[in-house]
Formats: sequence, C-alpha cells, structure tokens
Amino acid sequence: MGFGREAAEELGIPEVQFWTASACGLMGYLQYPELIKKGIVSFKDWIQGMRNIRLKDIPSFIRTTDPEDILLNYLKEEAQNCLKSSAIIFNTFDALEDEVLQAISSKFPHIYTLGPVSLLAWNVIGDKAKLLNSSLWKEDRECLKWLDQRESKSVVYVNYGCVTVMTDQHLKEFAWGLANSKRPFLWIVRPDVVMGDSAILPQGFLEETKDRGMVASWCPQ
Repeated sequence: MGFGREAAEELGIPEVQFWTASACGLMGYLQYPELIKKGIVSFKDWIQGMRNIRLKDIPSFIRTTDPEDILLNYLKEEAQNCLKSSAIIFNTFDALEDEVLQAISSKFPHIYTLGPVSLLAWNVIGDKAKLLNSSLWKEDRECLKWLDQRESKSVVYVNYGCVTVMTDQHLKEFAWGLANSKRPFLWIVRPDVVMGDSAILPQGFLEETKDRGMVASWCPQ
C-alpha cells in the first residue's frame, strides 16, 4: 500500500516493496501513464523487455473509457510508488523473466527475485503446505491421474479461468468443437461458467468423447 512507503519516507527509514505478481505485471502497470497519454494505439514491441506485447495482454484494468477511473488511477499510482522504494522484491526468478527484469533494473537497479514463493512453503512446513491453496474452486485431482495415462504433449487443455462466463449456446458449440477435433482433451467446466445457469453439456457429448476426453469442474493450478 502506498501509505507504507510514505510513512517510511517520513520516518527516514528504508522501505522495500514485495511485488507478489510477476515482473511483467509491474512493467505493464508502469505503462499506464504513457498509454493514457498516447491513447489506445497499437504498440507492438513498445514495452522494453516484453516483445510482441499486445494491448489485450496488459492487465485488464486499463480497459476503461474514463481516464479518471478510480481503479485505473489507483493501480497507476501504486506501480509508480514502487519506483520510490528502497528496493523491490519480485515473486519470480531470473530465468523466467530475464528480459523484463533487465528492463526494470535499467530504470530501477535495486531489484531482487525471490520465487516462486509457493515452493518455499514445502521447505518451511512440509506436508502442511498441502493445506495452502489459493484456488477459488474445489480441485478435482482425478484429472491428474487421467493425464498421467496420456502421452506427453498429446492433450488439448481448455480452461476459461475463474471469472469468464459464456452463453449456453457457446458452451455447446465449444463442446462439439472439441468432439469433432478427434483429439484427447482435458476440459475444465466450472459450475457457473454459463451465465445465469448451471453448465450442462449437450446430450451425447460425453458418450462421443468418453475414450479420449476428460471433463472436470476445476483442476490444480
């Protein structure tokens, strides 16, 4: 939170930001002022260290027609606040985000990587780490056993995430698209993925795909 940095500055003590998301995430937020200044334009290869970046790849809070949007400006200010800290610690590792880390360090040299933090839990509390879970849905772990029986790189994985919704017709069209592909697939269908209703697969779909498809309500992330 921004007030933490301001309090540290007032007291004359060092303050280090821990950015729990990726380095690319911070780099994206840092572009908000420039995007607002330029307007919505194509900016392929525009962000240093993030080749082929597209507007839709920037964190979605930018998608507003109001330049005074509260959340937009809050995130813009918080990202800029990070650059006023004594240092920034990222929940990432160098090999994963080397280019963007170098780009950030060229503007703000005091950065450190400490991640992925989730793996540290196993070293700290052992088996109890299994209790730590950030999933918004109950995981169906049977799909992992099913995947273990398939050849490597042979399965199509389809997951809409935890927020996206669609119409019943869209769900049915997607189902038959998977069926007609004739490819093995793991399809994650949340109970609430259909707007205003429960997700119901089309009649005959499971029978058609039973030998090569797996449908689960959620899977380990």
